[in-house]
This record gives sequence, structure tokens and C-alpha cells, in this order.
Amino acid sequence: MSAAYEQLVEVTPYASVVLQNNPNIMTLDGTNTWLLRASGADEVILVDPGEEDATHLETVLAAAGRIATVVLTHGHYDHCQVAGRVHELTGAPVRAIDADLCIGAPAFDDGEVIEAAGLRVQVWATPGHSADSASFVIDGFDGQGGAVLTGDTILGRGTTVIAYPDGNLGRYLASLHRLRELGELTVLPGHGPVPGAVGPTAQFYLDHREQRLQQVRDALDVLGPDATPRAVVEHVYVDVDERLWGAAEISVQAQLAYLRGE
Repeated sequence: MSAAYEQLVEVTPYASVVLQNNPNIMTLDGTNTWLLRASGADEVILVDPGEEDATHLETVLAAAGRIATVVLTHGHYDHCQVAGRVHELTGAPVRAIDADLCIGAPAFDDGEVIEAAGLRVQVWATPGHSADSASFVIDGFDGQGGAVLTGDTILGRGTTVIAYPDGNLGRYLASLHRLRELGELTVLPGHGPVPGAVGPTAQFYLDHREQRLQQVRDALDVLGPDATPRAVVEHVYVDVDERLWGAAEISVQAQLAYLRGE
């Protein structure tokens, strides 16, 4: 998968990506806007059109042609900010788990199947990173392997932030267990390069979370049960760039809520 910005790159025969030029410590290389289309189809399913930027919007619309529907993995601005503008320009409905993000169509139900662009795409509610996080499962067809678009639930590099209090670690772990069952399906992430198959990637995430949880337990033994999230970050996240400690503190809040509920 190319790291070139604002270019359409084919990743599988039915999934191509336009990488938005909005890199930072949270978006990694930038936001991946996915275009899903079976061979010969005259329309696309557009996933996560990104944040407001004229160049990105122009590139995506030119690459997409006719858009059957815009679907959102979740409501964070770097994934959905420009969705309303896409609807204004194309008339394509916008759909998500959160009804407040939808335009011209209802919110998704867990397990719902989208039939468009020559594809069958199943919606999986995978909350945890945010309450409204969804993944989109494309089964294999015509001899091609399947894939799952994971938004920020599984990234192409590193691990994700549990955006507490909207995010919830218990629900996130349950979502990872669910995604792990998809086995060899390829992860198409919201940020970063394609990491490989979802089964082992989800297991890596689960192992990482358990390791962090144990580190937080150990930190509380040293710092006391009422330690602040910042104190825990400074004790546990010494292996992480300090520029990321603000994001780590949000995840620690989620970890502490999880542990104190055990």
C-alpha cells in the first residue's frame, strides 16, 4: 500500500484507497478513504471521506465516479467531517451507526448487509474506540480473499486510543474478540498501512491490552488505588513518545474505569 498522498491506490481487486494529506500523531500517515467496487461495477461505496480539504475531496470524487452510498466507521472528524459536503455534491446518502451522522438514510443495524457496487458488505458494530465504531466485512468472491474495514478499531500500525468516556475498554475487548473470529480476512484500516490478516492482528491487540492492564494494576500497587491517570501514564508509558502521553492518558482513564469495575 503506497504512502503517496491524494492518489488512488488499488489494495485489492475491489478496494482502493486515497490517503489524505493530514498526518499527525493521532492519524499516523493520514486518513485512509476507501473506495469499494467490484470489477465492472459503475458505482462505489465510499468509506470515511475524511476531513475538510479541497484537494482530498476533489481527488476522491474524481476517483469515485458515481457514489452509491457513503458509510462511516465512526464519528471522529478526521473520518467524517466532509461527508455532508459529499452528500451535497452527489446526493449520495450518508450512513453510520450514529443516527446523528446519517443524511438521507437510516442508521445501520448490526449485521445489516449493504448491497451496492457489485458487493455484499456486512455491518458489524465494533464499539470501544468510540461508542459508534463500526467495521465492514467484505466476504471473498470470484476467487478473491475477503477483507474487513476496521476504522480506528484496528490500525495499520501501533494500537488505538480508547476515547474515554465515549470509548469503553470492556466493549473494545469484546469487539477485538469478535473480529479475531474473521481469521484470514485482510484488515483495511482507517489509518496506516494494511497490517495483514485480522485474526492474528486482533490477537496482537488483545495481548497488548492485557499487558497494559497488568502494568496499570502494578502501577496502582505502587502509586495507590486512587492514583491519577497522569501519574499512571508517567509510570507505565515510559516506552511511549511523550507527545502521545495526552492520548495515553485518555486510554488510562478507560483502563482505570475497567479495572475499578472488575
